[in-house]
Amino acid sequence: MPVAVAVVGTGDFARQHLLALASIPEVEVRWVAGTDLARATALSALVPGARPTTDVAGAVTDPAVEAVDVVTATPGHAPWTIAAGRAGKHVHVEKPAALSLADLDEMVAGTEGNGVDGTGTTLMVGQTVRFQPAVTALAAAAHAGQIGDPRLLHVTWYTGHAWPMGWRAWHLDPTLSGGHPVHNGTHIIDLATWLLGAPPVEVFARGFPTFAPDMPIPDSFHVQARTADGALATLELCYALRRRGDMLRRVVLVGTEGTLRHSTEEEPGLVSDAAKPGPVSLEGALRLQLAHWIDVVRGRAEAVVKTAEVRGALAAALAAQRSLETGRRVHVSEIEGYDGERSSAARAGGAA
Repeated sequence: MPVAVAVVGTGDFARQHLLALASIPEVEVRWVAGTDLARATALSALVPGARPTTDVAGAVTDPAVEAVDVVTATPGHAPWTIAAGRAGKHVHVEKPAALSLADLDEMVAGTEGNGVDGTGTTLMVGQTVRFQPAVTALAAAAHAGQIGDPRLLHVTWYTGHAWPMGWRAWHLDPTLSGGHPVHNGTHIIDLATWLLGAPPVEVFARGFPTFAPDMPIPDSFHVQARTADGALATLELCYALRRRGDMLRRVVLVGTEGTLRHSTEEEPGLVSDAAKPGPVSLEGALRLQLAHWIDVVRGRAEAVVKTAEVRGALAAALAAQRSLETGRRVHVSEIEGYDGERSSAARAGGAA
C-alpha cells in the first residue's frame, strides 16, 4: 500500500514538494491543503488523485492519511505539525522548523513524544542541503574519521534571486520569518553543525544589502561561529547575485588529520546566459530527501536529520539574528529555552 500524504501549503516550494512526491512510486498524495482554494486546486492538478481543500485541519486528521508534509510559511509549521502529530501522523516539516525553541519543543513532543513510553510518530525537518550529493559525501567522509577531528570550516555560498519584490512580505518581516539567519541561514548553520559534529555555542554575525539596498532585511550575511570544543566556522551566505540561477559554493573542512573540500566551480558542464543548469552537486536533493522521509515513515531508516541537531542549529540561527540586531557576539545560551544537555545530544547525533 502506498503512503497516503497530505501536503499543507500552496506556495512555490509546496509545488516543488508535490512534483518530488509525485515521482516517488510509494506515495499517494491525498490532499493539497491551504487557505487559498484556487492555488490548492492548481497545485493538486500536478498530482493525479490529489484533492484540493481549505479545510487544513480536516486534511491533517483524515484517518486515511498516514503522513503530513508541512510546507507553509514558517508561522504555520508548529501548529500544523503538532495537530498532525497528535492525530497520529508522521510529519515532514520544511526548514526552519520553528521560530523559537519553545515551538520546536512542542512540535517534538507532539510527534516523537506523543505515544506510550515516549514512542510516537516521527518528525523530520527538511534540511535539504544534507541530501545534496556533494554534501552527503563530505559528511560521510568526515563522520568516518577520514580527516580526524574536524576543527575548521569555511563555507562560501552565493546565489541569485533575492531582489526587492523577489521575496514575499512575510520573508521580509523577522517576526514572521525569524530574519535571514533563521529563514535561509538555517541551511548553512545546519551544514556547519553536521560537518563539525556539534552546534555552535557562540556566534558573531554581520549583514549587508549588497546589490539590493531597498531590502528591509540584509540579503547577505557572514557568521563567525565557535563550538563548545573550540572548532571554528566561517559561514558566508549571499542571496544577491545579479542573475537568478547564478550559484557559487565552496566548502573547506579542516581536521586534525586532513582536509575535505568541494566547489561548484569544479563541476563539469557548459554554462551560458542562455543555459544555466543547476550544479550537479545539488541535483535531485529534494526528491532524495522526501524519498528518505518515506523510508523513515515505513520504518526502514532512521532520519538523517535528528531533532536534537535541528534544535542546536536553530538556537545558533536565533543567536545569529540577535547578533545582527545588536552588533555584538552572542552566546547561544542567551537564547530562551537553550539547553546545554540537548546540545550534547546534537553532537552525539552528528558524529554517528
